[in-house]
Amino acid sequence: MTIKAGDKLPSGTLKTMTKDGPRDITTEELFKGKTVVLFSVPGAFTPTCDAKHLPGYVQHADEIRAKGVDTVACMAVNDVFVMNAWGKSSGTGDKVLMLADGNGDYSKALGLEMDGRGFGMGLRGQRFALIAKDGVATHVFVEAPREFKVSAAEYVLGQL
Repeated sequence: MTIKAGDKLPSGTLKTMTKDGPRDITTEELFKGKTVVLFSVPGAFTPTCDAKHLPGYVQHADEIRAKGVDTVACMAVNDVFVMNAWGKSSGTGDKVLMLADGNGDYSKALGLEMDGRGFGMGLRGQRFALIAKDGVATHVFVEAPREFKVSAAEYVLGQL
């Protein structure tokens, strides 16, 4: 079942990089008592993700936070080392929390997995964004195939 507005976010564990190395971050830790914008990309360093999706959130992170958002997070079905390298190369700093869904388990739990085998990418997460308040999705924006509109930072900013 695909997550929709009003649904409680499923439990899961993602990975993020810290100065001490990779660390698990539970969805409870990520979402409990916070307003979070979580966006997902099919893959780090892929064309639209790298040129438009992540840079838009880096550029607009302060505006998004000014609307009451505690955390802006980027998730992809990549390993934590790739997500860390992508964050560094994109200048995310502390503006965007980079989250690895290494095996795609959280994408599956959200019902937003994608079969990218036709592109040589295996199982991935769809391109989407969601707004969550205290662990409940208030808005879910899932892109149509090969689209980049409703999950863009500018669009999400307009919905806050």
